[in-house]
Amino acid sequence: MIMANCVTKHIPNTLTCCNLLSGCMAVIAAFNCEPWHALLWIVSGALFDFCDGLSARLLKAYSPIGKELDSLADLVTFGLAPSVLCFTALKGLSYPCDWLTQFYPYIGFALVTFAALRLAKFNIDERQTTSFLGLAVPANALFWGGLFQMDLNAIPAAPWILGVLVIIFAGLMVSEIPMFSLKFKNLSWSDNKIRFIFLLVSVLILIVLGRQGLSAVIGWYIILSILTKGRH
Repeated sequence: MIMANCVTKHIPNTLTCCNLLSGCMAVIAAFNCEPWHALLWIVSGALFDFCDGLSARLLKAYSPIGKELDSLADLVTFGLAPSVLCFTALKGLSYPCDWLTQFYPYIGFALVTFAALRLAKFNIDERQTTSFLGLAVPANALFWGGLFQMDLNAIPAAPWILGVLVIIFAGLMVSEIPMFSLKFKNLSWSDNKIRFIFLLVSVLILIVLGRQGLSAVIGWYIILSILTKGRH
């Protein structure tokens, strides 16, 4: 029994470390200009992130180190990885001036900076136990992972669009906008109708648009959260 308890209490942290490793692989793929592989690793990290919290609740294996480790892993997978994706994408685009080519791509690292602020804020904010204030960092990463599945070279204004999106998403992460959580306590329609509507429309978007539709799914999540004011 003692041995079983010892093993059980380490399961959530092991899953969190798998999230961190996924994030490291996503960063490598992003630096290698492999957005599809980066997205796969970000999605893998998101699944591990979901499972570590779920296992901690089911096994009642909460720990202070687990909370801190979770934030550190999330910063790499959902903060640094999308920042590097943005940086490498911007480096590959055309600019009217040489100095823009040298300096403008670094705007992408605003994402990891504000992701860190978001995670630090979340850890000390007791209002976010059942829902969120501001955009969660996994949603931010999935948006950028999906966006870079597109051919941005075919869009003349792509650098400026990306710059505006960086500013918007950096602001969303530290905003006070209420956003609903996807954690189900039961499967009743009355308690989860917003979640069910979100998931149904999201599946339709992904069927129609494929992996590029992931950005549209996150956009849909943000719009629905604003319309419902983050209610469940």
